[in-house]
Amino acid sequence: MDRQFVVGLGEVLWDMLPEGKKMGGAPANFAYHVSQFGLESRVASAIGRDASGDELLDHLRQKSLQGVVERVDYPTGSVGVEVDEKGVPRYDIREDVAWDHIPFTPRLEELARHTQAVCFGSLAQRHSASRSTIQQFLDTMPEEEGRYKIFDINLRQNFYTPEILLSSLQRCNILKINDEELDVISRIFGLPDTGVQKKCHGMLEKYDLKALILTCGTQGSFVFTPDDTSFQNTPKVEVADTVGAGDSFTAAFTAALLTGRDLHEAHRLAVEVSAYVCTQSGAMPVLPQRLTERA
Repeated sequence: MDRQFVVGLGEVLWDMLPEGKKMGGAPANFAYHVSQFGLESRVASAIGRDASGDELLDHLRQKSLQGVVERVDYPTGSVGVEVDEKGVPRYDIREDVAWDHIPFTPRLEELARHTQAVCFGSLAQRHSASRSTIQQFLDTMPEEEGRYKIFDINLRQNFYTPEILLSSLQRCNILKINDEELDVISRIFGLPDTGVQKKCHGMLEKYDLKALILTCGTQGSFVFTPDDTSFQNTPKVEVADTVGAGDSFTAAFTAALLTGRDLHEAHRLAVEVSAYVCTQSGAMPVLPQRLTERA
């Protein structure tokens, strides 16, 4: 088989944290953590022709992150991040930046044809240019068993519409959502108030999903499949911040699936990895070997 890649598709940017700026964006966080499990990951995004873009490329190299990152005539993205006393971040996301204008180039088309798993969200689809590129990427991926299109919904501010959400739900085969986002989706699509588990199983069936991951903060997390359910408690840890914890969860779950672990093993690893990331500052800490060797 040709080389296959695990791709984080969407925004790459600077997180302007209280202690200074750090490279971020959910797709970059996802790709970085996937690479720590020994899989070949790639970032697909765009940066500006500016000093911030140059610096981001340097940081990608320092993290040994490769990808298709195009230079475009828009400023490199940045996000103001404030962290409250519980370590929960609030975001101020700059608009009309480079990652809003990711072009669907021949290089990106070729990457799509060799992608085994891709993670994408709603934020990078707020502008029509990147939305079209993400949709083309998903539609170009081969349709065969063992390939995953993971919609980590990541609702931010008001950067989503019912059309964006519906298109993504129809294209993905794994959905990751938190309890607050499930409430928003329920209101937007008028889902019946049948309780969380029945609602999730209803979405599994309606959108023909392989799995639906529901995270509920300190109340634990579920993974639903058509014929199985996994629940894991959230470990109690001393939280530095929660920036990137959800992305590390998705990455660990994906890596475990791709290396042949079953649903419950993948879920356990994802929970432990995200808990560890919460104890560290920033979205891309180095994971301990006791975690990475399990996939």
